Amino acid sequence: MEHDRSRESPSREGTSLPGEWPSSALGQSFSQILHRLTSQESRRGKGKSAAVQDLGALIEATERDQFFEGSGTSLHGMPEMLGQVAKALEKYAAPPKEQEGRGHGYSEVAEKAAAVGLVFLKLLGKFEAAKNSLVCPKWKTGLSDLAGPIYIFAVTHSLEQPWTSPRSHDVAGEVLALLLQVTECGSVAGFLHGENEDEKGRFILIMELLKPDLNKESWKNNPATKHVFSWTLQQVSRPWLNQHLERILPPSLLISDDYQTENKILGVHCLHHIVLNVAVLSCLLDLFPVLEKGLHWKGGGARPTTHCDEVLQLILTHMEPEHRLLLRRTYARNLPAFVKRLGILTVRHLKRLERVIIGYLEVYDGPEEEARLKTLETLKLLMQYTWPRVSCRRVVLLKALLKLICDVARDPNLTPEPVKSALLEEATDCLILLDHCCQGQVKGLLVKILQSCEDSKVVNCIRKVRQVSEGTPYDGT
Repeated sequence: MEHDRSRESPSREGTSLPGEWPSSALGQSFSQILHRLTSQESRRGKGKSAAVQDLGALIEATERDQFFEGSGTSLHGMPEMLGQVAKALEKYAAPPKEQEGRGHGYSEVAEKAAAVGLVFLKLLGKFEAAKNSLVCPKWKTGLSDLAGPIYIFAVTHSLEQPWTSPRSHDVAGEVLALLLQVTECGSVAGFLHGENEDEKGRFILIMELLKPDLNKESWKNNPATKHVFSWTLQQVSRPWLNQHLERILPPSLLISDDYQTENKILGVHCLHHIVLNVAVLSCLLDLFPVLEKGLHWKGGGARPTTHCDEVLQLILTHMEPEHRLLLRRTYARNLPAFVKRLGILTVRHLKRLERVIIGYLEVYDGPEEEARLKTLETLKLLMQYTWPRVSCRRVVLLKALLKLICDVARDPNLTPEPVKSALLEEATDCLILLDHCCQGQVKGLLVKILQSCEDSKVVNCIRKVRQVSEGTPYDGT
């Protein structure tokens, strides 16, 4: 059974009313094929398969310049007609719902995809040939209507999925390669975000085409849509991804929130990519209250987990084993904002945050020490919001902070003096706050160290903790 996908085309599809589509014989031929591809009557049987074959023959027999008649002179010229045909072909080759596509159903999808892919290759070939002809300015206009549906088709069937076969996979790969060649793009990333600063790219176009199939009611209608979205998202990195946050975040959260493990993992990969590539993290955090406006705690029982909880959990999962300094800095830079957003609810993540903080304080981060400075900032915020739970962790945190202070104080020349001073000051402030959270127990533990330590920088830090904790102004000596 062919699945009726929710990404429906405008109602003009399947019609050939005067004034809407080209009145030429070629225009009428394409209009008739479009009607056959979108007609409810031809949903069953071989009607649409025959229409695809006829379309391939029509494209092959048509002179290239004829594809561009009417472009820019009428509302719906040949390029617009071809765009609607491309959408119909993409939907015809799309996989059905998972429960409908097992076994024989998926094999039919692969056969359809191979046939549609051959048609797209013929059509793109006409555009490639037109690039060097006198109608060159018009081929770009015509391609704008085709590029989106052809891209979605190519990605759908070039990924390794149950609905693909070696044949359909290869044909779809050829379609994608020729699409990049025709659009003069060196990569998929260039196709999506533009090859240069002056070029807009097609990321918005693709997201708009996918949008009807990425809402709560429709996203499982087509099992390929989530994979096309995820794969496309991960082709675009910073700084281009910043401006698209409102388009990419809701579908990523929707997929990650599913009960199926496969979807959770896919959504987590999307969120991870967003966290790493959206520099304006405050925008991401500002969106959470809007997305969570229906989640209000009414007392009794635990507060519901939020999207912010899920993303923080994701960040901590990746932070803990990460050894690459660049990524460690990126993660650490974003952590304070999440703690501020969650406030006292950060207590849900206390155990993992403790492990991450201790691990990051142990590792030298380069001359600027950005990761360790941001980790200390996170620790201060964490103690302020979760102070009732800090006392039982005082020994572990005290050891980590003292080790950091000793390492920095004994660092002969790796770190600039202003950075050393900043680290020592932040670590000392953390010790003071830790002592407050533990009702003065920390300064008692520091007495023996003060008696035996000979390093002046370490001694100054400890003296400051004791004097500030006792209410005595610190004189710095």
